[in-house]
Order: sequence, then C-alpha cells, then structure tokens
Amino acid sequence: MVAGEPTSPDPPRLRFPLRRHRMGGKDFARVYREGSRAKAALMTVAVRENGLDVTRMGLSVGKRCWKSAVKRNRVRRVFREAFRLTLPELPVGLDVVLISSTPRIRPSLDETQREMRAMIAKALRRFREKSGAQSGERA
Repeated sequence: MVAGEPTSPDPPRLRFPLRRHRMGGKDFARVYREGSRAKAALMTVAVRENGLDVTRMGLSVGKRCWKSAVKRNRVRRVFREAFRLTLPELPVGLDVVLISSTPRIRPSLDETQREMRAMIAKALRRFREKSGAQSGERA
C-alpha cells in the first residue's frame, strides 16, 4: 500500500458466533420433546420456538452416519456452514436441531442449504399448527 492512497473498507465479517450454535443438553431435550420434525434425504430437522431474540442451531451426527470421526466432522462443518448462510432467511427465535438421517452421506453445501430451507419451513409450520391446536384445546 502506498501512503496517501485511500484504503478499502474492511470486508464484511462472516463470523458465526457461539451463541448461534451452542445449545445445552436441556435445550436439545426440549426441542426433541416439544418440537416438530421434518425429514429429507440428508437430514432430519427438529424445530421449536425458543422465545429468545436469536435463532440457534444444534447438531447430531452420530456414528451411524460415519464410523470415522474425520468424516462425521466434515458433515458437521457442511451443516454448520449451510445454517450460517441460511440464517438471514430464517425467522428469529428458533431452536433448530439438524440430525444426519442417512448413513455415509456426502453432503454438498448447495444441496444442504436447499434441503435445510425446505425442512425448517416444513417443521416450523408443523410446530405452529401443533401449538395452535394445543392452545385451542386449553381455551
């Protein structure tokens, strides 16, 4: 860089803060127990509204998916990146758990994003229908 030249603005930060993808065991249990699910080829998505001002993600990629930890971690990275890129399109205040549903999957980022958008929307619609029906029963 030459002195006196204008500097370019910093590129946008593409961070994925821990509060977006760190859920505790009680949060997972609540999503599994009270949330709604939708299943597709790569993943099963469980969704529940959390009442917070942030949408959070949890991952469940078991040994059934891959015996190799390296390959399971690759699946986790792809799922996490797809969620990070899809996050601006999602409603605020959700807990989303992504569960690998097929053994030996090799997800691509584009395919994972498409499937994730569709399955989160479907599971959220089911959750809201179920919540509306339960609140209607109580009234």
